[in-house]
Amino acid sequence: MFLSWSAALLGICGAAAAVPPAGEIPSKINAFILSLPGLPPTQVRALTSTYSASSDVVGYMSGKPYSQNALTSLACFTAQFVLGNDSVGIPVSAQEADDNWSTAVWQIPSCAIIPNNEQDVSTAVKIISFLHVKFAIRSGGHSPSPGFSTIGQPGILIDMQKLNQIALSADHSTVTLGPGARWGDVYAALDQYDLGVIGGRLPNVGVGGLILGGGYFHFSAMYGLAADNVKNFELVLANGTVMNASVTENPDLYWALKGGGPNFGIVTRFEVNSVPVRNIWYNVSVYPNSQVPAIFDAMTEWQENGAIDDTLGTVALIVGLETTEVGLLYAQPTYRPDSFTPFYGLAAGTVVIPPTNGTLAEVTTILGESQSQLTERHDYRAASSKIDAQLYKDVYNVWQQQASAVYNATGANQTFTIQPWPASLAAASKSRGGNAMGIPIGSFQAWTTLIDWTNAVQDEQVRAVSINTVNTWTSLAQKRGLYESFLFMNDCSREQNPLAGYGSANLAKLKSVAMKYDPTGFFQNLQNNGFLLSKA
Repeated sequence: MFLSWSAALLGICGAAAAVPPAGEIPSKINAFILSLPGLPPTQVRALTSTYSASSDVVGYMSGKPYSQNALTSLACFTAQFVLGNDSVGIPVSAQEADDNWSTAVWQIPSCAIIPNNEQDVSTAVKIISFLHVKFAIRSGGHSPSPGFSTIGQPGILIDMQKLNQIALSADHSTVTLGPGARWGDVYAALDQYDLGVIGGRLPNVGVGGLILGGGYFHFSAMYGLAADNVKNFELVLANGTVMNASVTENPDLYWALKGGGPNFGIVTRFEVNSVPVRNIWYNVSVYPNSQVPAIFDAMTEWQENGAIDDTLGTVALIVGLETTEVGLLYAQPTYRPDSFTPFYGLAAGTVVIPPTNGTLAEVTTILGESQSQLTERHDYRAASSKIDAQLYKDVYNVWQQQASAVYNATGANQTFTIQPWPASLAAASKSRGGNAMGIPIGSFQAWTTLIDWTNAVQDEQVRAVSINTVNTWTSLAQKRGLYESFLFMNDCSREQNPLAGYGSANLAKLKSVAMKYDPTGFFQNLQNNGFLLSKA
């Protein structure tokens, strides 16, 4: 039995939905069938007869025993009946089911609905809602958290792969993106116009999930997060209504969608602002880990000075088990930006990419090629703190010892990544109307890790390193007055609670907006998993 929406928000158990009188069941079935698009009278009668004859439908609607498997199968049949065989896969092929980045999340659903447009999404939502079936939504499938963009049986996967449009407006000021588009394709499409957008850093990441989780970009110090640069969201609500959210239309929902996760609707189109970022400067060097203390000193000096004085630059700092990669990026062609001076003083490392004036699309391709192409299990985890070199070093020492031991035992690879969030990022977000995320006003760092391994038996052993590392960040930062409760949703692992880190006022407002636009709790009760308000 699912929790009621109001009870879920309060964290208490609630009663089941009110059972309609037996005489109302046929009329409710008929009204539902009539709400499905494009059915001629003969098909309406046939589908109505099928539902009325189903003991499971009648049982569910009358509060009597029923089979969830049977209701899910009927939902799949109905979706295929209405949308067609090309849009609904029954059964789901292994290729379709496994089109997710991490093998840790692979599951085979009862069926996969692959909508062609927002009306198909609306139809899917109506069917799922009426039969009270569990579902998951997949944009690009890059979430490493089980159940966030996958579902087993009984359950329905809504795969947004066909909603992958990339369209530049006539005046070149905005770009319309489908949730199923990939960021590499977006930058490649805009390259010929000398334009970019604020989006994902890796080419194979999907548009939808990244924006709804915030979307940190190379040049967020100048432009804010990806979510801050959305001008309009088109989405399908829990009742199947297609609507828009912008500054002028449903502004409370617009605010909530900017970093509020999958709690309000299924976004079918993002209209985002273009930015004049195409030609950039970059340089990548690799250093032995014996230089990590010096690299952290350079990083903090840059965070406290160069990043404040010059918002055009950013630093990618990724510490591996044996070597450390430092990437310097600048939002326009240049020579050697003065803001990166602390890094120029490091002992010579191996230059992987010499100082280069290139393009955003080129950098995105390079980053994609640098990622492991192996089919593996993956995970992330997030932590934040104020800027402090000694804190970085102390947490790193704990991580390095544990990560190395686990590597020797399992072969699991892990990284230790410091991501700069300068004060200008929060200011840029605010100047674009603000978002739901409660980003700290001052400069800070948002740590994350990428974990790769192959054996499911070793999940607990491998993941323990990042869990212990976050505990160390929290403990040491709190003792030293350096703690930040903010957790970046896109980097969080399955057990983390980023919505709680947005602050009590923002969390309360998010729950209020969700209750307004989803009063029955469709996305809280029936969505398979995710960073849901009912868990915050």
